[in-house]
Amino acid sequence: MDWTTKHNERIIQCQRCPKLIAYCARIAREKKREFRDWDYWGKPVPSLGSADARLLVIGLAPAAHGGNRTGRVFTGDSSGRWLFRALHKAGFANQPTWQRRDDGLQLIDCYITAVIHCAPPGNKPTPGEIDRCRGYLLDEIRGLNQLRVVIALGKIAFDNYLKSLKQLGVEIPKPLPKFSHDSVHELGPDLPTLIASYHPSRQNTNTGKLTEPMLDAVFARARELIRANR
Repeated sequence: MDWTTKHNERIIQCQRCPKLIAYCARIAREKKREFRDWDYWGKPVPSLGSADARLLVIGLAPAAHGGNRTGRVFTGDSSGRWLFRALHKAGFANQPTWQRRDDGLQLIDCYITAVIHCAPPGNKPTPGEIDRCRGYLLDEIRGLNQLRVVIALGKIAFDNYLKSLKQLGVEIPKPLPKFSHDSVHELGPDLPTLIASYHPSRQNTNTGKLTEPMLDAVFARARELIRANR
């Protein structure tokens, strides 16, 4: 058993944010009409991937009727459809499937986590909720010692990763890296390359702010960087 199993068990059992725990459980009871036959997960959603991954993807939070329903990060909502399609195209997943926890999906050389592991109301976590959940990301940064690239999906994930590094005592370059889509940031000789990307939320994909070619370019760049650092 590697450390990721115990780590994910701690996430699932987490009670750090009672309001979020209660919200996730309430959504699981009330359900959405189209998913009324589902047995919702309704608790903190674990990360996904193996300890030897060289790519880390950081999202925002599980969706109320996505990951909070399926129990797998980025599964069952439109963001997951975009993400897993891009991961599969770049060779980081065995299939583009994104609907269920038992659909046979396997990540390849990739680990997916989130800023917070509970679905927040309005998909907007509070600063306090982000702070209380950061310990899990800190443990992942410590444990994923083969990382070569980190992709932050959205500014909140981008900022939280940098804050996590500072909390671990890493000296961040000044001026601080700025978030912009497909920007690449070399933070130090012993640190993974950080790539910023717009989050594949409906707010971005439905408006054309993020297109499939734009997201594909981010993961293609990650693949190139990993190959160059073998």
